[in-house]
Amino acid sequence: MPHSSPSSPVAVYRQPVVDLDRNVRAYALRAATSAVATDPVAEDLVEAHYAQLDLTELAGDAPVILRATARILSGALPLPTAAQGTWLELTARMAADPDAATHVVTLRTRDVRTVLGDYAATPGQDALLPLAGWAKVDATAEPERLRALVERAHALGGQVIAERVGTARDLQAAQEAGADLLQGPMLVRREEAQTREGSAGELQCLELVRLLSVEDEINFTAVANMVASDPEMSVRVLHMVNSSAFALARTVDSVRTAVVLMGARRLAALAMASLIDARPTAVGPLWAVLTRALACRTLTDETGYTVGLLSAVSAQQNLSLATMVRRTGVSAQVADALLNGAGRYGAVLAAVVAYEADDPQAVIATGIDPFAVAHAYLDAVPAALSTATALCVEAVSA
Repeated sequence: MPHSSPSSPVAVYRQPVVDLDRNVRAYALRAATSAVATDPVAEDLVEAHYAQLDLTELAGDAPVILRATARILSGALPLPTAAQGTWLELTARMAADPDAATHVVTLRTRDVRTVLGDYAATPGQDALLPLAGWAKVDATAEPERLRALVERAHALGGQVIAERVGTARDLQAAQEAGADLLQGPMLVRREEAQTREGSAGELQCLELVRLLSVEDEINFTAVANMVASDPEMSVRVLHMVNSSAFALARTVDSVRTAVVLMGARRLAALAMASLIDARPTAVGPLWAVLTRALACRTLTDETGYTVGLLSAVSAQQNLSLATMVRRTGVSAQVADALLNGAGRYGAVLAAVVAYEADDPQAVIATGIDPFAVAHAYLDAVPAALSTATALCVEAVSA
């Protein structure tokens, strides 16, 4: 998937849109430009960047909700397409345009859904909502205001996406207000969740990660023994190595040989897939875990991958970070990054997590170029999807 360089003045932010059971229904994309860009220049930059994106790679088997530009909305520029469809999100200013209704109707004839962004029940938005069908409200608004907006949208025949859901409090408020879908970070910030110590099976997966995270040469004999002690893991490793993904000339029957062929990073990902109980419906969570890990690696090195991986699994599974650090036996540097946000790895992790939360100011506060973070993350998405899909499919077929 081509991207411009990290110095590009455009950063694309991507967030999941989920139902109340946390199943991903779409991915919302918006582009941010440098503060010095004027509006016409900003639109030119955004449209050029949209043209470079492979929306299917960014969304997998879900549709994309794309923040519109004036020319894309009017049809002067072609609408970027995704395999499962592209929805257009209209800003409040676009909804106030006298030609907005004509554009929305034209898009409907092409089976393109529209979403009213920043819904505030303005006259222009209310006139469009029966045609558009969807509206976005701010989950962090005052509860009474949030409930009133949701009720108004429903009364007009629309459905509601509550966005900016980044905490357990936001989630509860959106649910109580009656929102139909939720938009926010895939991994809700850890401090909002009740953490736990982990089951025996989860701890064994973490023990395997510990063996794979040593800074010196990995002891693949010990790794093979660990894998062999778990019949299900042994089957998964052998099945993976003998799958079409490896395209080996001969079948591998030895767990030790399979472990060596898998390599440390893929084995760590497989351990995380087992911990998450990977299956086709779990592609989304594993995809998010691996994307964070790969983004951290792009911005640092292999140690950064471990930091991102453990952080994401901790958040995804509500596992105590202290347990993760203790059971994996990672270096003091990694532990300090995970527990205290310290050092280079801690800063990069904070930047990536802030990007996931669609919080550019928090990214800037880390001292890391927000455009570099955005490009690293988006470049990680397709590779993470490929690995997650393969691991989840192999989990079922094994």
